Amino acid sequence: MFSKTAKTPAKPPAKFDAPPAPLAAPEPPRKPIPASLISNNITIEGNVTGEGELHIDGVVRGDVRVGKLTIGETGHIEGAVYADAVEARGRIVGTVTSKQVRLYGTAYVDGDITHEQLAMETGAFFQGRSLKFQRPPTQVTPVTPVPAPQLASGSAMPASSSPPPAPKPI
Repeated sequence: MFSKTAKTPAKPPAKFDAPPAPLAAPEPPRKPIPASLISNNITIEGNVTGEGELHIDGVVRGDVRVGKLTIGETGHIEGAVYADAVEARGRIVGTVTSKQVRLYGTAYVDGDITHEQLAMETGAFFQGRSLKFQRPPTQVTPVTPVPAPQLASGSAMPASSSPPPAPKPI
């Protein structure tokens, strides 16, 4: 006759004035751009510039200015290096300017390194100066000199008089 569970009437589905907005399709992941490669049978005479990543296993005789630089064990650079990050396993003869520099055990660097961070493994050769980046100062307002206050007339020392003579040595 009676059941112990009470059935509740089903609610009618809610009605909306407008259909729900479609979900935006997620952007496909960007494919990483592979590093450019100068292989070990290539020699470049001249400067190399770019914003991307460069891997050198060959020889570059000239300045190198890139976003990230990796020098393989057979890589050799004769010139200045400018990069955001440098990983060296080969030879650099010239200055290095980079935020992050890592010298692996097979690295050989003959020149100054200007950096924010420098890491060297045991066995790495480095001959030169290690210089920390000097951050440019923030906006500094020029200081204007303040004139010395004039003493009021009637004071112990008038404004036009010279200071008292120095004591004589004994």
